Amino acid sequence: MRVSRLDHLVLTVVDLEATVDFYTRVLGMAVRAFDGGRLALRFGDQKINLHEAGHELALRARLATPGSADLCFVVEDPIDGWLEHLAEVGVPVVAGPVPQTGALGPMTSVYFRDPDGNLVEIASYAG
Repeated sequence: MRVSRLDHLVLTVVDLEATVDFYTRVLGMAVRAFDGGRLALRFGDQKINLHEAGHELALRARLATPGSADLCFVVEDPIDGWLEHLAEVGVPVVAGPVPQTGALGPMTSVYFRDPDGNLVEIASYAG
């Protein structure tokens, strides 16, 4: 018995609109409504379900708190291009580019924060 992949994760957020704007505009994710209006951010074969703080589902993390996540997304475009993109869309870089070790080995990462203060890492295995 073993896990094969991550299907989705859940972020508890203060402002759904600000979160959707950030992840679609900055990271190119697609927003999808499901189950009567709940929102998810789709990318590749995964998604991030969004719970609005104070309106979370009954089945949730014990301490569902905005700003407590640390997320890493693998990107295919060069990190230099991402640095330019982040500057263009007004997202300050917290750290990077820096070498890191990911699930598949060495990678280069850049860090920034989403509207709730979650740490967002984009990582490239190229070069």
